[in-house]
Amino acid sequence: MEFIKKIKETFFTYNFIMFVIIGVINTLNSVWISYLLSLIFDANLSFVIGYIISLGIAYILNSVFNFKTKLDFIRFIKFAVSYIPNFIIQNVVVIVVYNILGFNKLIAYALAAIIGIPVTFIILKVFAFKVGDKKNE
Repeated sequence: MEFIKKIKETFFTYNFIMFVIIGVINTLNSVWISYLLSLIFDANLSFVIGYIISLGIAYILNSVFNFKTKLDFIRFIKFAVSYIPNFIIQNVVVIVVYNILGFNKLIAYALAAIIGIPVTFIILKVFAFKVGDKKNE
């Protein structure tokens, strides 16, 4: 029962709902940026560039609308580091779904964007934005 309570306290919150909404916006950004770049560059390189561009957008949106913190270079670095596990998960998904299984690159980008959401949220909340830390308010 305690485990279920922890799940509710973590994922049924304003911060998680906003993270998901921002994530949807960012997923669309990432997918379309990656797709447009793939018309010029290799699909995997396009994914990496699209991911990096959308990371900056995600930082701004999460700072302003979700965690309500000032934009800060050190926090951006922590934000970017927090996304490393997500990037690894997503890149593996693109490699497997697009390169190995042969699915359409748009499907690969979309699936990749969805998979790391819960892990990334927890890392951001605890490490990058330190929810509950008075310095962030």
